[in-house]
Amino acid sequence: MKRSKPLPTLTKAEEEVMHIIWQLGRCLVRDVIDQLGDPDMPHSTISSVVRILEKKGFVGHKAYGKTHEYFPVIMKEEYAQHGVTSLVERYFGGSPKKLVSFLVQSEDMNLKELNDLLKTIENVPKKK
Repeated sequence: MKRSKPLPTLTKAEEEVMHIIWQLGRCLVRDVIDQLGDPDMPHSTISSVVRILEKKGFVGHKAYGKTHEYFPVIMKEEYAQHGVTSLVERYFGGSPKKLVSFLVQSEDMNLKELNDLLKTIENVPKKK
């Protein structure tokens, strides 16, 4: 599904928290803190990041009194698609071919991976 407007960019901290929310699905701020693995992380810091994510349209919430349960509104796949498209447009003139060529030339993609990619492309159903 095409979006009418582009997704906002996330900071490194926002993206880290968003990955946790994608993993957990529905969660509380304390669940995010638990996943971060830093028991000294202030609740208010993560709460602020989650509220920014909500303002940017990435998460929604359901209130249970003073407790808020958060859930993803933008799916990980949609954000990944946005990121890849943005990367290709900014650095490769909108050409996926130039991206693949760059990966092969910089030896980040070997011949087996390239052949696997070609097989994947061959198996994609053609649009009518």
